[in-house]
Amino acid sequence: MSKILATIAQRLGLGVLTLFVVSLVIAGMLELLPGDFCETILGQSATVETVNACRKENGFDQPFVFRYADWLSGFATLDMGKSLANKRDIAELISVRLSNTLFLAGFTAAIAVPLALFLGVLAALYRYSLYDRFVNVFTLTSISFPEFFVAYILVLLLSVMTVGENPIGPNGPWFPAMASVSEDTSFGERLYLVFLPALTLTLVVVAHMMRMTRAAIINLLASPYIEMARLKGIKNSRIIVKHALPNALAPIINVIAINLAYLIVGVVVVEVVFNYPGLGKIFVDHVKFRDVPVVQASAMIFAATYILLNLTADILSIVTNPRLMHPR
Repeated sequence: MSKILATIAQRLGLGVLTLFVVSLVIAGMLELLPGDFCETILGQSATVETVNACRKENGFDQPFVFRYADWLSGFATLDMGKSLANKRDIAELISVRLSNTLFLAGFTAAIAVPLALFLGVLAALYRYSLYDRFVNVFTLTSISFPEFFVAYILVLLLSVMTVGENPIGPNGPWFPAMASVSEDTSFGERLYLVFLPALTLTLVVVAHMMRMTRAAIINLLASPYIEMARLKGIKNSRIIVKHALPNALAPIINVIAINLAYLIVGVVVVEVVFNYPGLGKIFVDHVKFRDVPVVQASAMIFAATYILLNLTADILSIVTNPRLMHPR
């Protein structure tokens, strides 16, 4: 227990430091971008007087250090401020978008994690077979393409080329090309609308988890206790599922946690392609307007999520492998 508590304390300390560095980097990069919010929102027809008045109203006449310190002190008290573009409270603006992103990530994880474990176990069970080679080639091919390319291919195959063939709707495609959801969208309809984005993310992340599962299980198959189980006449499938897989959970959990973190912080491209109203989409939209408070708040949420998932992976690795709780 002391090992777990020490790990949690260490990771939380490093996480807070990482969040501070992330906030500083994001603020510095936005400061270095040409133009600012006032020039962007007022357009080319704005006069010098209106631009200066806008900057004074929003605090851009202050030095960068003072503006950053003021934002950081507010964020430390969970006060994210207000959006410069629409004057809405940022916490209210982000909460709905964050829930949409979490829904998409959860739906993808519900498909990708069991699928990756199943494919990985089968690949280890029938390693070097035609099935093993086909799965490896297919998953490596899917992960080699960028997300937007996979998304557009799926839109072409399952949306554009299937117009008029949908058994549910008379003239619509199998799946919509735009995942336009709202607060009033029912759960079943939401699953249908986000299927293509979830499938895109699944094809991107399943290869990592599948190959790690396969490698971890194959690495354990040469262990003495596995050889003893084989000498007892236990079936190979039972050896892998009952004996090898539980002992291979530590590396598998780590790679699953990393991919789950990617599902939340790396969905920006997918959300933009499918016009999905998630946190990544609002992040991109407000970068265009140089809306610094919204961009910084979104980046901090992404960073905090990634850190928490990695912390969870470390703790679960220690729990599933008790040897890590004792010094070597």
